[in-house]
Amino acid sequence: MQLDEARRRLAVLPTALPPPPRELQPVILPAPGEGAAHVPRWPTDPLRDAAVLILLHADAQGAAQLVLTERAAGRHRHAGQVSLPGGKLDDADESVVAAALREAREEVHLDPEQAAVEIIGALPAVDVLVSGFRVHPVVAFAARSPVLRADGYEVAAVFDAPLAAFLPGAPIEIVIAVRDDLRLRYGAYRVGNHLVWGATAGLLGRLGAWLGAQDAVSR
Repeated sequence: MQLDEARRRLAVLPTALPPPPRELQPVILPAPGEGAAHVPRWPTDPLRDAAVLILLHADAQGAAQLVLTERAAGRHRHAGQVSLPGGKLDDADESVVAAALREAREEVHLDPEQAAVEIIGALPAVDVLVSGFRVHPVVAFAARSPVLRADGYEVAAVFDAPLAAFLPGAPIEIVIAVRDDLRLRYGAYRVGNHLVWGATAGLLGRLGAWLGAQDAVSR
C-alpha cells in the first residue's frame, strides 16, 4: 500500500477495529508427555495504561512503512520480541500521545521535527491481559524518513516493516515455540529475519483488516 493511500484511509480513524486473523491467536500446548496444557492465571490487578506509536512513512517507491523495534535480550519485559515503540504512561505524561512520543524518543531517538511528524490520533485501546496493560495505539505520519537508532538498553534494533505485510491475505507463519516457560502455537508475520507475533501482531492485524475493509468499501 502506498503512503498516500494509507493517509487517505486513515484521515478519519475508526472507533472500533475488526478482530485480527484467527491464526495469530496463541494457543497453549501441553508439554511433551503431558496430557493437558497448563494454563497460567493472568494478572488480576487493574490494567495499567500504555501507549505505542504506529509511525508511518514512505520508502523510496512511496510505499507505506512503519517503525518496529526488537526488544533487548535479558530480563526486560518481552525480551527479544518485536514491538512498536512505546511503554507505560508516566505521571508526567499529559496524554497517550505525549507518552507515545516520549517513549519513541527514549527507545529509538525519534526527533519529531527532523521527521516532520504529524499526529493523526489514537486507535481504540487494546487490552493485553497477559501483561496487565491497556494499550493505546497512536497513529502518526512522517513527511521525511525518520533518522532512528536503538537505545541499546530496552531496544536492540529498530527497523521498518511494509504496511502491506499486515493487510488481509498477507502470509502468516505458524510457529511452535516455548515462550516464558509455556509451549505455544501461534501465527506470526515475517518481516525480513523478524517474526511479529503476540499483541503487536494482533494490533497490526486488526489495523490491516480495517484498512482492507476500507478498500472493499471504496470499490
